[in-house]
Amino acid sequence: MKYGYARVSTVAQDLESQLLTLKKEGCEEIYSEKFTGTKADRPQFKALLEKLEAADTLVVTKLDRFARSTTDAIETVKMLFEKGVKVHVLNMGLVEDTPTGNLIFTVMSAFAQFERDMIVERTQEGKAIAKQRDDFREGRPNKFTKKQLEHALKLLEFNSYKQVEEMTGISKSTLIRAKKKRESGE
Repeated sequence: MKYGYARVSTVAQDLESQLLTLKKEGCEEIYSEKFTGTKADRPQFKALLEKLEAADTLVVTKLDRFARSTTDAIETVKMLFEKGVKVHVLNMGLVEDTPTGNLIFTVMSAFAQFERDMIVERTQEGKAIAKQRDDFREGRPNKFTKKQLEHALKLLEFNSYKQVEEMTGISKSTLIRAKKKRESGE
């Protein structure tokens, strides 16, 4: 049987293109999740690995969707080969259980890890540069200005949370946090 595995790194990213590609490839069952590849605990991938049996094929769109590191990729493929499972990485082809296949897979895995490491390095460099600015603030920018929140809090004096949320678009939880922050004098 042909199984597919799709993964994106964040909840905000979309799995749709990977899922369509895997369906076109003829995968009968597809496991997917939104988990960073750096996490060892990927429940759907773990469940898929346990389900795979001899003569099954595991299909992934790209190598970086499959493993966290070169070592992880090699160990996982070795384990799958020992079970008699074929591995098909769509952007590089069927991984063969031969010395040449293992060499190609190892080199491609090393390049995938190198690419990921370079992304992390560039991100860290960008953050270090950004932190030098006077207006730097860690985390996501505020969705609402102080003026908008103050207006909403004034409305809250004569309206329910639900009514204020409908009028302003500011959620109840944000209003509660803003109210607590104002009361504590922050």
